[in-house]
Amino acid sequence: MSSEPLIEVRDLYKSFPVYDKPHHRLFQMLSRHKRQRWYREFEALRGIDFCIERGETVGIVGRNGSGKSTLLQIICGTLAPSRGEVQVRGRVAALLELGAGFNPEFTGRENVFMNGTVLGLTHAAIADRLEEILAFANIGDFIDRPVKTYSSGMYVRLAFAVAIHVEPDLLVVDEALSVGDEAFQRKCFARIERLRQSGCTILFVSHAASTVIELCDRAILLDGGEMLADGTPKAVISRYQRMLYAPEDRVQELREQMRREKNLPRQVEEPVAQDASPAVAEEAVIDASMTAHAAYMDAYFDEHLRSDNELTYTSQGARIEDPHIMTMAGKRVNVLNAGERYIYAYAVQFVRGVPCVRFGMLIKTLTGVELAGAVSARTEQTIIWVEQGAQFKVSFEFDCRLAPGAYFMNAGVQGRVGEEETYLDRRIDALMFKVMPRTDRLSTGFIDLVDSVKIRLSGMKERSVENDG
Repeated sequence: MSSEPLIEVRDLYKSFPVYDKPHHRLFQMLSRHKRQRWYREFEALRGIDFCIERGETVGIVGRNGSGKSTLLQIICGTLAPSRGEVQVRGRVAALLELGAGFNPEFTGRENVFMNGTVLGLTHAAIADRLEEILAFANIGDFIDRPVKTYSSGMYVRLAFAVAIHVEPDLLVVDEALSVGDEAFQRKCFARIERLRQSGCTILFVSHAASTVIELCDRAILLDGGEMLADGTPKAVISRYQRMLYAPEDRVQELREQMRREKNLPRQVEEPVAQDASPAVAEEAVIDASMTAHAAYMDAYFDEHLRSDNELTYTSQGARIEDPHIMTMAGKRVNVLNAGERYIYAYAVQFVRGVPCVRFGMLIKTLTGVELAGAVSARTEQTIIWVEQGAQFKVSFEFDCRLAPGAYFMNAGVQGRVGEEETYLDRRIDALMFKVMPRTDRLSTGFIDLVDSVKIRLSGMKERSVENDG
């Protein structure tokens, strides 16, 4: 039994009746003819198929109205499918819409017992865990007041505290944590990480791309009730953002393209040199675990090191060309030395006049975690107007303070279209580069922020260690 997927969703459809006028609902109830309909059907979900294994953490992303909450409600059993099959094997704890599962007239303490009972615990089991639940929620004397007097943050604190203490096989979180303060969110994510490590399966909905990338093993993209992508968080988030910033008349074209690429890789693949012999490929991929005797090398350009994951947004008046990294002397490179200064540059061609223009860049890890970025101006200091046919050369100087390994660069240009600032063009994973290992590196983590370390034993002379890499 344990080898079976925790969640199986097969050919899932969900429709809702939509009445044009209130009295049409009454006419439908009184109608004797089943074929006569006083409503239109709205398909919230159609043809959804996927499985989630035990221990996976899966993020579900999509634009507003894409069917994310409907899908979670069906998985949790609070909503019945119109067609298809959903099978969940195990205890489910869910944080759906704010206040779901709470009786507003009951006190917080009474709701803890009611909620725990609904989730399958006995009264004695809830009583044994009550102190831990109250300590985690940390809402003080409000625990004995009706929950209708609670703020949204208090609702979430109590609901999450109950959900994580029932030892669920599946934890479902639908954007509820976004209403909590930052300290509580950090506390929740730390507990979610502990649940992950204990083998709990987590289904997570969020509009925060960085949260999905950092928290999840896998992501699913929904749009218009369809599942358009299923794969690594980085690949799915890139497609989600591409659709999010596309003009409305190009969304359908993107949907068709994503349908063809629906099943994406489920694991992050290390970049391998293309069109090269095994020996050359082995040289092209720099091993971050090289021995301490590795010799220093100048930055250089590896022609086999290129991004195979690039995604471009639909152009809305500009086109980014030739993104590349250079040394300060102008030499093109993509294998860098930590501690040295470089230039990231690209050209932008404007195919129509655009107001309020600015440019940007972003450095990401292989898994899509955003490490650092910059824009050319604040929103009030943008270029007021750019004429059609104008060409710009954009460059960002940066100190390479990254750990050894592989990274990606984004390039973007923003401007005002109608009343909104949006991407006129954006290239995700426009280029890939690597940072060579340094034998004298003292820093840990992705980014080196420490220039020196000073150690002093009380009463003795201070000893200083410089960090050059």
